[in-house]
Formats: sequence, C-alpha cells, structure tokens
Amino acid sequence: MTLQSIINESSRIVFFGGAGVSTESGIPDFRSTDGLYHQQYDYPPETILSHTFFMRQPEEFFRFYRAKMLPLEAQPNAAHLKLAELEKAGKMTCVVTQNIDGLHQKAGSRVVHELHGSVHRNYCMKCGKFYPPEYIRDSREPIPLCSCGGRIKPDVVLYEEGLDDDTVASAISAIRRADTMIVAGTSLTVYPAAGLLHYFRGRHLVLINRDQTPMDDLATMVIHDKVGQVLSRITADKEA
Repeated sequence: MTLQSIINESSRIVFFGGAGVSTESGIPDFRSTDGLYHQQYDYPPETILSHTFFMRQPEEFFRFYRAKMLPLEAQPNAAHLKLAELEKAGKMTCVVTQNIDGLHQKAGSRVVHELHGSVHRNYCMKCGKFYPPEYIRDSREPIPLCSCGGRIKPDVVLYEEGLDDDTVASAISAIRRADTMIVAGTSLTVYPAAGLLHYFRGRHLVLINRDQTPMDDLATMVIHDKVGQVLSRITADKEA
C-alpha cells in the first residue's frame, strides 16, 4: 500500500496540519531545534503569546508579534498547493489547521478550519471593527489602535484562551465523516487541537512528520519526511 493508493480509493479526505506544513515556506515552527522556543528573547515565546501578557504588556507583545508572527510575504509551498488541488479534484473535503498564516487559502483551498485563528483578521476590542494584517505591521504606534481609540487584537488564539466553538464543531463534523485523515507537520502534543484525531472513524490514518508522534502506533501509514516533499509526489486525479 502506498499513499497514492490510499488517496486513489478515498473521496472524503480531511487534512489536519501543524507548523511543519509551513516551514517549507520559510515560517519557523515552535518546537524544533531552530524553532521559536529555542531562540533567545527577553521572555519565553509562550509567555509573550499569552492573554495575560497581551493585556499587561501590549507594547512588548506587539514588538514580538510584528517581528515573528507576520510573515505576510510568505508564499504557499508544495504541500499547500497539492492540498488545494486535492480539494478541487473532489478528493479532499477540508483542511483543519493549527496554523495562523493563511497560506492554505492563498494556495486556493476553500474549506479551511483555522483552529488557532488567523493573522489576517484583527479586530478592535472596543467597537469590533476589523483591520488587515498590514495595518498591524505598518502602524507607527507601538500598540495599534482603532479609529475609535480601542486596542486592536489579532484574531488568533493566545495561550490561556479557548478555541472557537464553531470552528471546533465544524472540524469535528468533517473528521467524523472522513474516510481518510492525513495528519502532517505536527507533534500532536498541543491540546485540545491534537485531541480532535480521536473523532476519526474512517479507514486510513496517515501521519507525515519529521519526528515521531504519540499517535504513530495508531496510524495506517507513517512517513518521516518533509510534508511538501511527500505531497508533491501525489497525483490528485479526479478519475483515480
């Protein structure tokens, strides 16, 4: 059995991806040896990216956020493009992602459940007005403010914050109906997102990741390689 043969016989694939899906686009992950958690900052990244830190030290939060969390020039890689192709071919029903970079949509994927939000949505905490990420990036003020004077918050899930209920419900519904689930670029150690795999009842669970994960023993197929390199070899043939 090959990954290609699994895809050929599947018609309701759900892709579940983490930071490793975007590293080939030049976006660093968090936990690898060269990830954000192993770089030196005045505060640990997990502290900076917390709700408490955002509320108490917003200037320091946005200094880090602008420098490390807004890769607006990044382009989709082979993995993003192949997933959009699979969706267009009628093989894939949706993408469930832990990433906040919006590269799946940029590649052409239409049904994307963003568990941790998106840098492309930013809203005023006072009046609710939305702003594009360029406003955050280009603001001359240390703390980006709305025209009403309220503080603008990126629509991303910070530490200490819960996931959006509607997004989680939509992701669970798709996973329950999937005949194949491809999980890629994630250590499967971040909960509650990683727990969504337990809702899968389909035939094939495929794990693609550079390193081992706690779910490897449960998978139909495990591939330890870069996500883009693996998926680029797949043919998304509607007639297959």
